[in-house]
Amino acid sequence: MMPNAFAHIQHDAAGHFRLNFYAALYHLVHALRRLGGEGGMTLERTLAEHPHLGRYLEQILPHIPDGLSWVDTLSWWRTEIKAWESEAAVELPLVALSRHLGLGFNGRMALMMAALGEEDSRFGTLFEALQSPLVSRRPSLELVGRIMANGDGGSDASGWTVCRDLLTFGLIEVVNPEAPRSELTIKTPASVWRMIRGERSDDLLPGCQLLAGESFAPVADLILDDEFLARLGRLPELIADGRIRTVVVKGMPGSDQLRVLGSMARACGLGLAVVPGTAERPGDGAGPKRASPPLLGPLCVMGCYLPVFVYDLAPGETADVPVLPGYAGPLGIVLGLEGGIAGTTTEAALTLSLPLLSAEQRQRSWREALHGHAGADLKHLSERFLLPAGHLRQAATMAIGHAALDRRENVEIGDIRHACRTLNRHMLDTHAALLEGGGSWHELVVSEPTGIRLRELELRCRHRERMLRHLGSAFTASSNRGVRALFTGASGTGKTLAAKIIAAELGIDLYRVDLGAVVNKYIGETEKNLHQVLSRAEALDVILLLDEGDSLLGNRTEVKTANDRYANLETNYLLQRLENYHGIVIVTTNAAQHIDRAFQRRMDVVVSFVHPQPEERRAIWWLHLPARHAIGSGFFAEVVQRCALTGGQIRNAALHATLLAVDEGEGVVREAHLEAAIRAEYRKVGATCPLDGSGFAARPSGLGAFMEVMRS
Repeated sequence: MMPNAFAHIQHDAAGHFRLNFYAALYHLVHALRRLGGEGGMTLERTLAEHPHLGRYLEQILPHIPDGLSWVDTLSWWRTEIKAWESEAAVELPLVALSRHLGLGFNGRMALMMAALGEEDSRFGTLFEALQSPLVSRRPSLELVGRIMANGDGGSDASGWTVCRDLLTFGLIEVVNPEAPRSELTIKTPASVWRMIRGERSDDLLPGCQLLAGESFAPVADLILDDEFLARLGRLPELIADGRIRTVVVKGMPGSDQLRVLGSMARACGLGLAVVPGTAERPGDGAGPKRASPPLLGPLCVMGCYLPVFVYDLAPGETADVPVLPGYAGPLGIVLGLEGGIAGTTTEAALTLSLPLLSAEQRQRSWREALHGHAGADLKHLSERFLLPAGHLRQAATMAIGHAALDRRENVEIGDIRHACRTLNRHMLDTHAALLEGGGSWHELVVSEPTGIRLRELELRCRHRERMLRHLGSAFTASSNRGVRALFTGASGTGKTLAAKIIAAELGIDLYRVDLGAVVNKYIGETEKNLHQVLSRAEALDVILLLDEGDSLLGNRTEVKTANDRYANLETNYLLQRLENYHGIVIVTTNAAQHIDRAFQRRMDVVVSFVHPQPEERRAIWWLHLPARHAIGSGFFAEVVQRCALTGGQIRNAALHATLLAVDEGEGVVREAHLEAAIRAEYRKVGATCPLDGSGFAARPSGLGAFMEVMRS
């Protein structure tokens, strides 16, 4: 017997497929010879009618030693392929099936036999002729059993016996399950056939993304703190010992959960097979569970992949991790900050929570992501854009493209800001509205105490991460880089404008969420909506403005009905979520007395906006009236003194007066225009305008006069 007869064939999956294809072909020809007397289909006649068989035989016969009988050659194939496999330095798909699923040589040959037509359509014509009068171009279970009766199964082997494991694991499928058992035909799924041939394209398994282990960085090269890397580095050994079966990696959106699992898989000699998972809400346990993609287990075995399920869970949701038929190796789970997992596969699970990147780690990440295009100060970038690693890389890629449009190699701070805004819109526009415009502090007229608190809030936001490094030891467990502010006051007193100015001063986008629109009557939907907007805003490092916060932050009530209980659950969720929030959030309310005290205690800054006093109203009017106007000082003084409008009302009145002036053609605002505009504002709120119609404010009398004296 000639040793290593196929040593010239490359020792990879494609070469292994070629050897097994030849072995299956030989089994088929041997069966045709043995069954040649049936139906007059002798081997010679079959070769004449199907000449492609003869051409295949011409390729393999020179490698078979002389003097071997047909039956001895069957054993020779088994021995020779095993010897060839021992010299392969890579894991081979068919060998992996044998090792992990117990697939024997006959089962392997049956698998190859079922898919000969996938490789060469002329085998379909042969099968159709052999199975006449059954009309099928695919082999039947009965035919496969008759062909494989040459092997260990003996003369009593049947198609069901040989193909049982293949059917169990989905490696072959019955094409016509409704047909009589004697006429059942089989095929090999395309994804299995392509994997056996050594293909590794992304579309190999629908709904599954395949990532090679070599595409991930080694564990030591990940930009994470040393303690986390040390724990991650010990995982391959624990997985090999069987002490850990499932690795769960949690983090905010845009974090590197998948990269962390990829680096760990690389250390285990594996790639990743990533599939989206599904979740269950409370009370859904009785419903049907969605299974994992068919063949995921066997394909992970054949391709040396770590199956990874990615879940985006809302509060109260649970991921029931499926059991993969034909797979007994480790699993990876990617989670956000909410939800949990269940299932038998999570019994030996370890959870790792990705820490937020430090300023130094973000600086390294920017340098790596910009790879030679860094024109801006990287230290400034790391302090200005507090992004997780995934979002940071996306922003860097977009910024490089934006700079290229201007024919620049180096990325500037404006390119990064433009990229971040684009990223924000992609991920937040369906949940919140971007508030354009900003302004500066000289455009906001508020009382002195309010102005002081707003400047304190700006400083708190600007130094929110740096401040953590200088806090006392008592703060370590309870502090994070989040900033929570509450703006209270009537409509039109400047709450939204103040939020816009803070965002402009910090150079951060401001997104507004109307909590009234977030609240949903269906159980659990409010928390889900809040989770989506808060988690994304937190990861994108934008300022989130929760408008009309009293709709959800109201005082918790005594539970008398189911509605009270669920309303309190929503309030409790938001209370806890804001306490652990790592971004900047500003809550506004027109009814501070209705805000739960627990929220006010947890706010870092509370700013009260009051109705402007005469001097403040004067400044607001001057900011909004056009430079060219014909309003006398006496009338203007009376308007400022008597018309106690809010800043928003003054803005609307100035806009209305300008419109009236433009409509008359001159565009110069006169006293009549302003008086008409002021009257319109009072009509909006159902109040009486304090102007007497002659251009001056009506003098109060009676009780009004008494109140005026008391105010003076």
